[in-house]
Amino acid sequence: MSRSRTSTPTQPAGPDRARRAFLRGAFLAGGADATPEPLRPPWTDDGRVLDACTRCGDCLRACPEGIVIAGDGGFPEVDFGAGSGTCTFCGACAGACRAEVFEPARNPAWTVTAVISEQRCLAVAGVHCETCRDACGEAAVRFRPRLGGPPRPELEPDRCTGCGACAGTCPADAITLQPEAA
Repeated sequence: MSRSRTSTPTQPAGPDRARRAFLRGAFLAGGADATPEPLRPPWTDDGRVLDACTRCGDCLRACPEGIVIAGDGGFPEVDFGAGSGTCTFCGACAGACRAEVFEPARNPAWTVTAVISEQRCLAVAGVHCETCRDACGEAAVRFRPRLGGPPRPELEPDRCTGCGACAGTCPADAITLQPEAA
């Protein structure tokens, strides 16, 4: 006797981040998630991308800065190490999307801010480096003089737009953009 199963076609689910974190070695780090949430393009978020994105690649091709890339599962992510390394908030990615992934009326475009790693920052390690300050058009990164060593970076979160200029130019990859605390 055979049983027939009927199934309805569904859109593939988004990547299983817990499984990927395990396979990338999170179990070695005491269960810490080795795969942080990806940074999605401006005017959208993880939920909207995973629910509505068709993975057509139009937003990737439209980005004049080249920072929107195909991430896990082909979903768009922002990589400040690619292209020019900064988002100009031109809106080309949102304009090219035929699905309802982007919310162009959202202001601000996203709520991320730069975070400087004390463990990786060259200035904190005693090496004179002010690359992040030089790249920041909003003057969100400042360096205050200090006795006995080079100045250390200080971030003014209220001035940070999340454009990624500082992260894209940091020679030590010490800067990441993370969601602002609620």
